[in-house]
Amino acid sequence: MKTIGFDAKRIVRNGTGLGSYSRTLVNSLSALPCDMQLRLYTPDMGRDDLRQQIEMRQGVEFVYPTNIPLQSKGLIARVRRDWWRTRGIVKDLQRDGIGIYHGLSGELPVGLKKAGIKGVVTIHDLIFLRHPEYYHPWDVAIYRHKFHATLREACRVVAISECTKRDILAYGDFPEDHIDLIYQSCGTRFKMRCTEEKKQEVKERYNLPERFILNVGTIEERKNAFLAVKALQHLPQDVALVIVGRTTPYAEKVIKPYIQKNKLEERVIILHGIPNEDLPAIYQRAECFVYPSRYEGFGIPIIEAVQSQLPVIAATGSCLEEAGGPDNLYVSPDDDQGMANAILHSMKGAEGRKQRIENSIQYVQRFENSNVAQQMLDLYTNLL
Repeated sequence: MKTIGFDAKRIVRNGTGLGSYSRTLVNSLSALPCDMQLRLYTPDMGRDDLRQQIEMRQGVEFVYPTNIPLQSKGLIARVRRDWWRTRGIVKDLQRDGIGIYHGLSGELPVGLKKAGIKGVVTIHDLIFLRHPEYYHPWDVAIYRHKFHATLREACRVVAISECTKRDILAYGDFPEDHIDLIYQSCGTRFKMRCTEEKKQEVKERYNLPERFILNVGTIEERKNAFLAVKALQHLPQDVALVIVGRTTPYAEKVIKPYIQKNKLEERVIILHGIPNEDLPAIYQRAECFVYPSRYEGFGIPIIEAVQSQLPVIAATGSCLEEAGGPDNLYVSPDDDQGMANAILHSMKGAEGRKQRIENSIQYVQRFENSNVAQQMLDLYTNLL
């Protein structure tokens, strides 16, 4: 029986991003017909709602540090948990007979290779090296150190996109033939069509406009929702923009003053804290989806939008063409007129819109659960 260990910190702590990737992958792996034990190592129990998203099938088990009370809080407890995750965990992995340990969020513990445990690590992006201007210098230094330390412990590196693979080769010292391109797991819940009642309920709850473009993601400089805001001035007055995401100081200093200066208050709606059960209906009420991020490791919201039967307009320059495929539209992250033109070619009634959506739905099937999980299982099997 294969016993695979996983770094499960993000599984129990992160609601989106790395957490979604980790939960989707583990659930997909546990559903495969194979003789495999999955042990999920986490320094604490995290959030109940996230932990409960893991389907506790036979062979799936959470593992916690035995020498740190789960209820303990404070700085000392946090330091002990961090030390366990980065170093102390290795003894527990040996105790449990772990053959492979998979760092799902770009990190592996120190001493893994010396202990004879094969390390696999998923690297999602190296934005902190490609665009350090979006990070504090201390954070860049810490992330760079962790990246190189992880490469020293890894037997195989999983890159979630060709873009990320190129960055690993550019910034790291790791053999190319030990890097596996396995696209990020993406669930299929956005494929499910909401009832008209649900869509109307969501429209009323969040005061959504009749016609709107949708953007989902943290409202920060790198994500570049500002481009979509500026594009509104080139679009018909009855078209609005709905942004779903956490605001940042950048949003307060740059985007909101621009909205006020250009009298766009009635046309830009910013929502945050949207529960998971409402988000699909918001997608399905939109006419198109915009994702003008300057740099990403992948771009899961693009997949969600395509599954929601929306055309997508994204930015050139990173991996977004890879995520969305050839039938969506791509513009420079600084071209607001180009963004507006692409939106006009994507609104309801635009020529070719229906066919582009259908082609994109076929394209994104390569990212959906079972195939990605099988590729990962094949990697583990070859290592063992």
